Amino acid sequence: MPQAAAGPVLVRRSPHRDARGAFARIFCAEALAGIGWPGPVAQINHSLTARRGSVRGLHYQKPPHAEAKLVVCIRGAVLDVAVDIRPGSPTRHRHVAAELSAEAGTALYVPEGFAHGFQTLTDDVELIYVHSAPYTPAAEAGLRHDDPALGIAWPLAVADLSERDASFPLIEQGGLQA
Repeated sequence: MPQAAAGPVLVRRSPHRDARGAFARIFCAEALAGIGWPGPVAQINHSLTARRGSVRGLHYQKPPHAEAKLVVCIRGAVLDVAVDIRPGSPTRHRHVAAELSAEAGTALYVPEGFAHGFQTLTDDVELIYVHSAPYTPAAEAGLRHDDPALGIAWPLAVADLSERDASFPLIEQGGLQA
C-alpha cells in the first residue's frame, strides 16, 4: 500500500492536443496510488455553479465514512480549499488553497481527514469529483467558510452560499465534528 500524502496535492493533467482538440485523463488509479489514493472509486459527481463568487463547502464526512477526493475543474476556474481536520495533526485547522481551472488542467487530491470547499472565480464553473467512499447522509458535516479559526482569505466577495453551508457552527462553538 502506498504511503498517503501528508496533505492535499496539486495534480497536473497532461492533455494530448492535436488538430481535432485535446484528450486528457481525469483519473488514473496507478498514478494516484503514488500519492495515497486509498482504493477504488466509489462515486463520481459533477457540479455546475452558475455565479462567480459563489462558495460551496467546507464539507466532509465523519469517520468511518471519511473520503478522499480528486477535484477536477472542467470549465471555468475556482479557488479550491482543503482544511486539515485530523485529530492530533500538527497542521489541524490549517488550509491549503490552489487555483484550479479547465485551462490549466489542474486538479486537487484531497486525502481523508480534510474538509473541502471552493469559491468560483468565473461564471458557469463545472467540477468533477472522484470519491473514494459513497455519500453517507448521516456522516455529513461541515465547517463555516468564514470561520476566523481557519483564516481563509476568499479572493472575492461571497455571491452565493447555501443555507446549509451558512448554518455550520464555528469551531469555537463546537463546529468540528470528527
